[in-house]
Amino acid sequence: MFIGFISRRQLGKGAVLILCLLIASIGLYGFYQQKEMPVSIETLHKPIYQGDTSKKAIALTINIDWGEEYIEPMLDIFEKENIKVTFFPTGNWASRFPEMIKLIHEKGHEIGNHGYSHPHVDQLSKEENKQEIIKTQKIIRDLTGIETVLFASPYGEKKQHVIDAAGELGHKTIFWTIDTIDWQKHRTAEAIANRVIENAQNGAIVLMHPTENTTKALPIMIKALKEKGYELTTVSNIL
Repeated sequence: MFIGFISRRQLGKGAVLILCLLIASIGLYGFYQQKEMPVSIETLHKPIYQGDTSKKAIALTINIDWGEEYIEPMLDIFEKENIKVTFFPTGNWASRFPEMIKLIHEKGHEIGNHGYSHPHVDQLSKEENKQEIIKTQKIIRDLTGIETVLFASPYGEKKQHVIDAAGELGHKTIFWTIDTIDWQKHRTAEAIANRVIENAQNGAIVLMHPTENTTKALPIMIKALKEKGYELTTVSNIL
């Protein structure tokens, strides 16, 4: 491209005016282009897979949509070991077992939000996801007086609109660092415990469910993790 220098005398007054208008137009175009840039991906809500890695602490979490017969035995273990964990019940389960939600709360454990009906949330709209969370939040509030602020996505589904729905309702979306895969019926208590013990790390979030073998695994893993020097606590305490 050739760039030359032309004097004002060569251009004439009209040409100078046109040139000035052109320069001003280019500047305004650049300004408005900058103002109208799309929102950066950095402003979107982000899921959480792990807590503070500088603290030697691990959060145990229990997602609940079934397995109510194992909740009280689990609570007894946690009380005996003097630890607090985070439960994520669905609203549907909470409405069917209100006394258990109250008991979890009375024992001092953290209660999060697992949606209402445990649907495949990736297939729902953002508004439908919000309604799942809102409905569950109301049930838990009516039973305990607390507002949920943590959300565990059913099936671990994580499309951005799911995470944004929770974020816009003031909830952090919590996934996991260690998945015990304890819902598989063939998985033994030893296998569940060893999966946690072998993968233990600072700030880890452990995903569990109320199953018979998980209940049997708890004393094994808790003892080993304490011996390794880990504090066992809630999700909020490790974030």
